[in-house]
Amino acid sequence: MEVSKMILLLVLVCSGFGCTSVHGRFHYGIARPPMAEPPSQAVVPANSISLPPALAPQPVNPSYSGNSANSTSTGYSGNSTNTTSAYPPSEPIGAGYSGNSTNATSTSTPVSSPPPLPAPVDAGTATRNSSNAAAVLDVRAFGAVGDGVADDTEAFKTAWDIACQDGPGTILVPQGYAFKILSTIFAGPCHSELTFQVDGTIMPPDGPDEWPLNNNRRQWLVFYRANGLKLQGRGVIDGRGEKWWNLPCKPHKGPNGTTLAGPCDSPVALKFFMSSNLTVHGIRVQNSPQFHFRFDNCRNVTVDAISISSPALSPNTDGIHVENTEMVRIYNSVISNGDDCVSIGAGSINIDIRNVTCGPSHGISIGSLGTKNTRACVTNITVKNSVIKHSDNGVRIKTWQGGSGSVSSVSFDNIRMDAVRNPIIIDQYYCLSKSCKNQTSAVYVSDVSYTGIKGTYDVRSPPIHFGCSDSVPCTNITLSEVVLLPAQAYFISNPFCWNVYGMMATQTIPPVSCLLEGFPSSINDIGSDRCY
Repeated sequence: MEVSKMILLLVLVCSGFGCTSVHGRFHYGIARPPMAEPPSQAVVPANSISLPPALAPQPVNPSYSGNSANSTSTGYSGNSTNTTSAYPPSEPIGAGYSGNSTNATSTSTPVSSPPPLPAPVDAGTATRNSSNAAAVLDVRAFGAVGDGVADDTEAFKTAWDIACQDGPGTILVPQGYAFKILSTIFAGPCHSELTFQVDGTIMPPDGPDEWPLNNNRRQWLVFYRANGLKLQGRGVIDGRGEKWWNLPCKPHKGPNGTTLAGPCDSPVALKFFMSSNLTVHGIRVQNSPQFHFRFDNCRNVTVDAISISSPALSPNTDGIHVENTEMVRIYNSVISNGDDCVSIGAGSINIDIRNVTCGPSHGISIGSLGTKNTRACVTNITVKNSVIKHSDNGVRIKTWQGGSGSVSSVSFDNIRMDAVRNPIIIDQYYCLSKSCKNQTSAVYVSDVSYTGIKGTYDVRSPPIHFGCSDSVPCTNITLSEVVLLPAQAYFISNPFCWNVYGMMATQTIPPVSCLLEGFPSSINDIGSDRCY
């Protein structure tokens, strides 16, 4: 009798899901030392961009409602008037996104009526094509309901435990279902590599009032020691962050010039901790209460062809945050949110970002670094062939006074700016209030190149801002083929420089004549404080 049940289960699961795992794409190599190019994406050469850039409406997938029921968006077409190649895609891979809302509200992705559940499966079994094939573990077979109301946490944990112990395997989140999961740690190390295939929707409880008191409020889905994990699929991970964004903590901008409070103990949607050889591919993550992705103490990470979205006024909703992590590749992705598209924290080494469309947002940032007099070390960072649009910042380095350590070997190359307030900025006086005091110690910023940065800027701020420490100047800052024009009908603004040493390798628009020449002798006194 048990044998007949197992045969019936095998037929049902394999007929629906093929009993095969779906593998994400890998991109090997890392910048400095040289790294392989990411998968082919047509990119406009920097010297062929006509200014100002053309903006064109993007089609929206009618099956997806976007962040807000009353929000609208105009996408960037990626093509200038005299080019034939496209910049990185300005729409999510495999789904249309309607844009950011000005009132920081969101709607969940509609879920169709669920298909019939498969026959129950003994928690100790898994469906395989053969004795050495990867198992496919449909979470419904372990008790998950998928109606967006029932708590499906235990079913996901059971599927993970079986796949982790028996592996290799694929945990399947099927299309057409919405699964509610509480704060959970998916822990390894596992017997072999796993695939987490998200084709449906995963969501947490709806806001802090529904969050269990005994549940961790600082993080939602955590992957710990999950070496070799592939998180992929065509589905949605919806953080349902709207009710978290106005909790009293960090102030942030509200509608019509108002100031609202912000998140304090709001959860990070997806955290990867002490894991290696990770791949994230194809999924859509939206409306996180705080950071959408956080990689901490990880190594060899590939993020490719994903979409991240939350409203422009949602506070602290960084798209991808990296810290104490090395060898990270972020490729071919679309990010729009209320904070940094990508934030690179202390301890980050060999980070390569290519073919990313960012905005509306706060841009792509290194930092903030050196908070509370801490030491920060960041080196070998590349941002290339990307678009930043309608954002507060473009490419930014931000450090607190009183910190130590260094930022070095940074390359910003072939980046298109569309109506960005601060396209190029180094801010070593970063502060979230007016009470910060001047301090002598600072993170040392050196060897930063800006090549082919072209587009338009918002005239509220200078297009180039180098505000370096009084006691620890920025050195070896190089600009080449930089052309930044006002988005509005204004005269070109002059750059701002403070204690920055460097050169223009070519003429720039506007000219950066405020750079200091040579090398400051004061840097010799902090040589031992450099990280690399």
